[in-house]
Amino acid sequence: MSDSSGKGNLLGAVEKSPFFTFAKPYLDFIGKGTMFTIVYILMAVASLLMPFAIIFWAANNGIFNMGAQGVTWFILTWIFTAFAGWIGFQLWWERKSQVVEVKESEFVATPIIADIVRTFGEWIGTLMAIIGFAAGLFGVIILGQYMNYVLPGGPMLIAAGPVAGFFTILLFRLLAEALRVFVNIANSLRDIAKK
Repeated sequence: MSDSSGKGNLLGAVEKSPFFTFAKPYLDFIGKGTMFTIVYILMAVASLLMPFAIIFWAANNGIFNMGAQGVTWFILTWIFTAFAGWIGFQLWWERKSQVVEVKESEFVATPIIADIVRTFGEWIGTLMAIIGFAAGLFGVIILGQYMNYVLPGGPMLIAAGPVAGFFTILLFRLLAEALRVFVNIANSLRDIAKK
């Protein structure tokens, strides 16, 4: 009896040594699903950086050599792009708190992935609606006859941007709900099997 308890104490001491426990913070991080918050934080930061990346891209591709009308159109559209980026940041930042709210379930990743899919669709749809509307509106007002050269189909963007954004949000929500349905069915079947 004392021999087996001695082995148990030895095994317990070995398991508590730093060699066996140094990865515990990482294992807790991936085991509890909190690693998914990194996706939300990275997308929030990307949403904030997007307008600055567009300015950098525009400067490298000669957008500021388009003449006064083209530059004015670009700057006004960029202001709305920056606004859309700020909305996107708030969307991702707000939704990261929902990762913690996932119910205790055997299935953790699928509901979180469903929420990421939904949030991504809302983000893309919002960008399409705001930026498409602004590009079309300012194109019609500022560029006039040059509109088709700079932005083909520009007048249609006034309506097409928000409409496409709406249907993008709807489609991604449908995909997210389909993922959640699978989880609900699996949870219900598990509960029935336990009874």
